[in-house]
Amino acid sequence: MADGFDLEHHGDLEVGEGLVDLAVNVRAGTPPPWLLDAITASLTELAGYPRQDAALAAVAHRHGVAPDRVLLTAGAAEAFVLIARAFRPRHPVVVHPQFTEPEAALRSAGHLVDRVILRPENGFTLDPSAVPADADLVVIGNPTNPTSVLHRADDLRELARPDRILVVDEAFMDAVPGEPESLAGASIPGLVVVRSLTKTWGLAGLRVGYVIAGAGLIEQLAAVQPHWPVSTPALAAAIACSNERAVAEAAQAALDIERHRVHLLDSLGTVNGLSTYGVARAPFVLVHVPGAAEVRESLRTQGFAVRRGDTFPGLGPDWLRIAVRPEDVTDGFVKVLADLLPRNRVGAVTREGFS
Repeated sequence: MADGFDLEHHGDLEVGEGLVDLAVNVRAGTPPPWLLDAITASLTELAGYPRQDAALAAVAHRHGVAPDRVLLTAGAAEAFVLIARAFRPRHPVVVHPQFTEPEAALRSAGHLVDRVILRPENGFTLDPSAVPADADLVVIGNPTNPTSVLHRADDLRELARPDRILVVDEAFMDAVPGEPESLAGASIPGLVVVRSLTKTWGLAGLRVGYVIAGAGLIEQLAAVQPHWPVSTPALAAAIACSNERAVAEAAQAALDIERHRVHLLDSLGTVNGLSTYGVARAPFVLVHVPGAAEVRESLRTQGFAVRRGDTFPGLGPDWLRIAVRPEDVTDGFVKVLADLLPRNRVGAVTREGFS
């Protein structure tokens, strides 16, 4: 616990046998067969130690950078641990609400973490001037979990400073059509971009992600990483998910997610008592509903798991995160949700805080 927030709580703890999973943001129907084939084919190589060269080259090519600017990791979570171990900031700042693992890793490594809280009334959008000028390590998600807000790349660039490390968590960026605000591959001193293959490709159990940064920063991170941190099957997945076919499939999946998200928000608009803030761009939406804890438990009795919001700094007990799913799943969920909440009028969801 940190200041009353359980930073170690994650959506997988919400899921249970027999529940429809709206708590974890892994794309439905994954991994695809071609990816399973690539992973399975690598199993014949398990007797040898993992060799990263081909995977590094594939990821580097996918983002248009040199291989020495890429570090492969056992998921994005390991990347945050390495950041906390490799760098010794005097004033680390985490922009919230966001994924809690970066702050948890920093605190575990002994850092005193400051927070900048984005507000719902402002659509959870970033004001770069809110970040203290003397912050020498800043962490922000884009698009942000759990708010679903996509920050402008120009606003993130404003956070770059001499002698500051800027960590941008882009775990969900490939779920945004065209990745318009991505900084992966950008030449910004001090920039560290964290990516995950978990969400789009359904590889949470395989643990594979990567960091893109300047070669010097990559060397610092690699110096605190154990030998052979990424398994041979995970390396095979990194290669397969970086080729042109995979990039094209991810782009189509992002369009599908966008369509499903619009349907989810429109459907929530028929339910009384909900509010959303800002412009959702990720494969999940954040909703404000009085008595969210009771609603969440009631949904579980009706077969649906959603993510509690009160473990995210900057939120409270009246927030829930709902994963975007295909329209038939959304329709079943919203019908149950509508039955649980007062139904005084149609179109009661309010969308506020746009900027």
